[in-house]
Amino acid sequence: MAINLQKGQKVSLEKKSPAGLGEILVNLNWNARPAKQGFLAGLFGGNQGIDLDLGCLYELKDGRKGSVQALGNAFGALNQPPFVSLDGDDRTGAAVAGENLRINGNKITEIKRILVYTFIYEGVANWQQADGIVTIKYPGAEDIIVQMDSYNSAYKMCALALLENQNDQTFSVEKIVQFYPGHMELDQAFHWGLRWRAGSK
Repeated sequence: MAINLQKGQKVSLEKKSPAGLGEILVNLNWNARPAKQGFLAGLFGGNQGIDLDLGCLYELKDGRKGSVQALGNAFGALNQPPFVSLDGDDRTGAAVAGENLRINGNKITEIKRILVYTFIYEGVANWQQADGIVTIKYPGAEDIIVQMDSYNSAYKMCALALLENQNDQTFSVEKIVQFYPGHMELDQAFHWGLRWRAGSK
């Protein structure tokens, strides 16, 4: 069984152990296969797949803020600030495990909020073709599914889900699925206040 969140819907992660929430796994899987196109489109580069990246903005209780993502090699750390880490960078969408963010739920008292996002690093902003799905897993509970079921955007950045600290006991999880032109616009929409510059990987 799994909980399939609707846009704007919030659920709370249930604390199953006195030690805390345990490790929270945020998994992104997508279909990177290019759409079928004509011979000429293939010749002129119109037949390329999609490189969809998973990342997050984080804000800690002590005021520190930042991002965890492959772009800029900001892979984070699980057992020290920011208590969020990215497993790796799946450039093709072919990896069975997709891309994974790991959140140390036992450090919830240190974390204020986490905004999970994905962006198209390479390829056309064809979200329907990408068919992305995010699964949030944590010990002893049902999976939470965030499906990217809004497709009509030419923007390459998508806010997926917002995790917010609830009385240092649990996180609420809200499905967002809202599109933005880039990191800066996403930041501004959620009032993060980071300074952004161009990067590569």
